[in-house]
This record gives sequence, C-alpha cells and structure tokens, in this order.
Amino acid sequence: MAVAGSIVAKAVNTGLWSLKRCRTWNFRQAQTIRALSTLMSPPSRAVVYEHQGPPDSVTRLVELSPVEVKENQVCVKMLASPINPSDINRIEGVYPVRPEVPAVGGYEGVGEVYSVGSAVKGFAPGDLVIPSPPSSGMWQTYVVKDDDMWHKISEDSPIEYAATVTVNPLTALRMLEDFTTLNSGDSIVQNGATSIVGQCVIQLAKFRGIHSINIIRDRPGSDEVKEKLKALGADEVFTESQLEVKNVKSLLSNIPEPALGFNCVGGNAASLVLKFLSQGGTMVTYGGMSKKPVAVPTSSFIFKDLSLRGFWLQKWLSTDKAKECRHMIDYLLCLAKEGKLKYEMELVPFDNFHTALDKALGKHGSQPKQVIKF
Repeated sequence: MAVAGSIVAKAVNTGLWSLKRCRTWNFRQAQTIRALSTLMSPPSRAVVYEHQGPPDSVTRLVELSPVEVKENQVCVKMLASPINPSDINRIEGVYPVRPEVPAVGGYEGVGEVYSVGSAVKGFAPGDLVIPSPPSSGMWQTYVVKDDDMWHKISEDSPIEYAATVTVNPLTALRMLEDFTTLNSGDSIVQNGATSIVGQCVIQLAKFRGIHSINIIRDRPGSDEVKEKLKALGADEVFTESQLEVKNVKSLLSNIPEPALGFNCVGGNAASLVLKFLSQGGTMVTYGGMSKKPVAVPTSSFIFKDLSLRGFWLQKWLSTDKAKECRHMIDYLLCLAKEGKLKYEMELVPFDNFHTALDKALGKHGSQPKQVIKF
C-alpha cells in the first residue's frame, strides 16, 4: 500500500507539474502573441537636450529605444529637418512655450510613412508627410505621432522645400495678408531681407505686383547680396549705413511710401523700417535677431500715427487654423516645385549635426539655411 500510495502521489504530483507547465506555457505563448501584435517603431537616433541652455552645449546625439505605435498613430521615417532660429530659441529657453525637458529638438521637417496603427485610414507606408501644424521632436530618425498631426503632400514635392515650408514661407505669406490690405502697385519695407522669411516676402510680394524695399546689414560682399535679392524680385535694397540720411524716402524712385513693414532684427534696423512707413502705417515684428529692443520716436506715434504689431506663427496656428494652414502649404510647395519660390539651403548629414548647428549659430559667418538629411 505504501508503494501504491507513493506511485499515486507521484502520478498526482506529475500531473500537477504538467498542468502548471501547460498553464505557464500558455501564458508565455499568449504574452508572445500579444508582443508580436504590438506595433513598434524601429530604434531611433535623436538630438536631445535635458535642460535649456546654449544649443551647442546642451544638445547631444543619442540612441532611443523603439516605442509603441498605437492604433491611431503613424510612424514616420524622417528624411530632412531644418535648424531654424526658433529651434535655437526653444533650446535656449527664450520662447514662452517650449517642450518639457528632456526633449528632442526640431519643429518641422518631412518624412516618409514607415508604418501605421490599426485604426489609421488616411495614410499608407511610403506616403510623403510633414507635421502640420509643426510639432516638436523632428530631429530624430523615426517619429511617432497621432495621425491628425500629419499632412500628406505630393510625392514629387522637393524634399528640402517640404522640410522647410511651414515656419518661414508660411510666416511670410501670413504677414503679407493679415495686417493690411495690399493691392498691386503698393509697397512694403523690411529688414532682415536675406533671411528665408525675407526672401519669401520679396518673391510672394512680386507675384502680387507689390514693390519691396529691403534693408540688409553692412558686410563684405553686400553688393553681391543686393544683386541676389534683386534677382528674386526686390525693387530696392539698401544697407543700414546707406539709410543714415534725414529723408530716406528721397532714395525711392517711383515707389509709393509703404503702409506695411516687417522687422525681425530690432534695434536700429527696426527704426529704419519705421522711417520708411507712410502715415498710419504698421510695422510687424516677428523676430529679434539683434536681441536689442525696438525703440520708437515719440513723433512716429504723434505725427505719423504708426502702429506696432507682432506676429508669432505658433500662436496663429493655435487658433484652429490647421485646415487653412494645409491649403497654404500645398500652395507654397506648388510654387517651390515650379521654381517660383526659392531660397538657398545646405543639406547636411545627420552625423554632422553639430557642424550644421555651429553654422546656424553664426560661428562660420553668413551661411545658407542648414537642413539635416537623415
């Protein structure tokens, strides 16, 4: 009986062990099946910063682990993304609205759809897309965001223009349309004319028959710069020193006094814009590259009744303008594709990010727009 009892006990114990093994295997198998059904992005390389500060000091290139692509999300393989002054301002902590740190840099770019979540209907692998409205975290090889954050663009869009179309060209277009009614034959004045926004203002104004008066800083090769801007459609180009006269309007020939001016520099360069404006004119400030305040003579308010306004694209986009924004982006990309909107850029491999950043920070003098190619 003892032997029989021992055999029965062994059989029972063996059965329990088998049952436990079966349950364990089924549980692990289920885990494996669930893991296989979870869509993940590939590992990504990214430029991150853990606190605000000088971009050349706080940014570093790191490896990021794969992340889950949820049912309503799209994983995009990035192709190109620029380094804009606004990107630098976010990293430095200048902007009042900025990502929480640690953060991945970059605010606009273009990529190719790599994979889509199970509930996504409007996108498929291979589609060319841009973040619209622009969104933080573009300086990485794979980006995962909700499907409503992406805008599909024409597959024959020039990659470098698709990467840069939103922040600068869209700013130029909105400023020309949002502050005063401009008709063919009217004029505008701007400083920072060599910037991407400045070049876009010149070209978009020219399409509408609007004259442009452009102010550039004094530097070696300024005559060559003037010729480049005039080739884009600029009517007048002056260095700041040329405008150190009592009556700047005497320098204009057959161009009406501008009712609208754009300032992205501040300091003396902003004062020069004000000197050109007509009675009741408006100056729109959208940047402050000199980091100097805008000083306005009392007479500009009392005798000329000038208005000072500001423009920030991110604020404009936050007012439920996504659909309108996408129509304008398609329009601007069409102009770029047809060669009617152009600006100088330099494509830089991702591995050379910090060299491109140094150029964007002005360490190597005046440089074309730096665009990272992934």
